[in-house]
Amino acid sequence: MTWRFIFDPSQPGLRKVLKEHEELALRYFWDEGAEDVISRDVWTYVSGKLGEGRTISRGTIIKFLKVMDELGILESREISGKGGRYPKYTTKMDEKEFQRHIARTIIDSLMRDLSQITTKVLKELMN
Repeated sequence: MTWRFIFDPSQPGLRKVLKEHEELALRYFWDEGAEDVISRDVWTYVSGKLGEGRTISRGTIIKFLKVMDELGILESREISGKGGRYPKYTTKMDEKEFQRHIARTIIDSLMRDLSQITTKVLKELMN
């Protein structure tokens, strides 16, 4: 499973690369200090923050959490419980580390495909 983000420079902060529900899901870990949580906990938090009349499916949250786990942003451990086995999630990267990961991903991609102009622009920005 891969995660594809779309860079939107018109958005503030992490919304440049995350959808609203994705940012809210990560904020649950970073701002609320959530540890060892199941997808239902994250979904409940995100649904409450989206506001009245706005919804997100639990499946969408589950998929996002799995991708963040695969990327090393979150980590999970399987537990047994009522109804079978399911993952509990904990943050592995704090917000600053995630920002660095995003910046590096974008720059690495630009260097791979547009190395000369990217190098020139980065040098201009450093002066």
